[in-house]
Amino acid sequence: MVSVLTDPFHPQPLEQPPARSELWFHIALVLGVSLGSSAVYAVLNLAETMSRGSLSDAEATLNRVLSPVPAIDLLRQLASIGFALVPVALALYLMAGSLPRIKNVLRSVGVDGRHPLRDAVWGMCLFLVMGLGTLGLYQVGRALGLTAAINTSALNEHWWTVPVLILSAIRHSLVEEIIVVAFLCDRLRRIGWSWVTIALVTSVFRASYHLYQGFGPALGNVVMGLVFVWVYRRYGRLAPLLIAHALLDITGFLLPQLLAG
Repeated sequence: MVSVLTDPFHPQPLEQPPARSELWFHIALVLGVSLGSSAVYAVLNLAETMSRGSLSDAEATLNRVLSPVPAIDLLRQLASIGFALVPVALALYLMAGSLPRIKNVLRSVGVDGRHPLRDAVWGMCLFLVMGLGTLGLYQVGRALGLTAAINTSALNEHWWTVPVLILSAIRHSLVEEIIVVAFLCDRLRRIGWSWVTIALVTSVFRASYHLYQGFGPALGNVVMGLVFVWVYRRYGRLAPLLIAHALLDITGFLLPQLLAG
């Protein structure tokens, strides 16, 4: 007879639950091909920047040009976005256990379109609160010399620049919220961690791969991580977090360009 385990947060039954060692392997595998490696490089970049001088004199550039040839640049940008979503698919697959069950996993984490209006309202509220907080921490960090100048886009002006920046923002939202919140919360809960510990660890991890921007954005991401995990735990829906994160990045990527004319 097959043993069945029911998780208190995700009530669907799981046949033959994976062992703790296997759950840790899942975490290492997903993070090793995604945000875990980003965190390592972010720490190394921060160390290199600080060894050269003050953080206030440094610049962190997002959305760089990948080729001087516009057509090749577009294709490389799209390829980079596409390949970045592969670890997301891997995380969902490991959570589901099989391809047909991925739909059930999306439903269990609240990415299913059942409450579009409520998700949109929560997403907008989180966007406004996190956006104002992020902007404030960035300005304070710059004033204290703890944050690099952030250039959100160095892309040249083409017909495809705005769509690519929007796709890039959506990519960041999917990668971070599905892996850091949905996947890590699921794996760590099954290992036996408390929600408080999960919130603290995932928030610090979220901050770690933003350290190349300086300490201000890192602190902002700790706060963002704590709030996002609380909302996810309280309402069991990831959709508002995806909406809020996408809006934050879309605004951050496009607004400086619009203000610059």
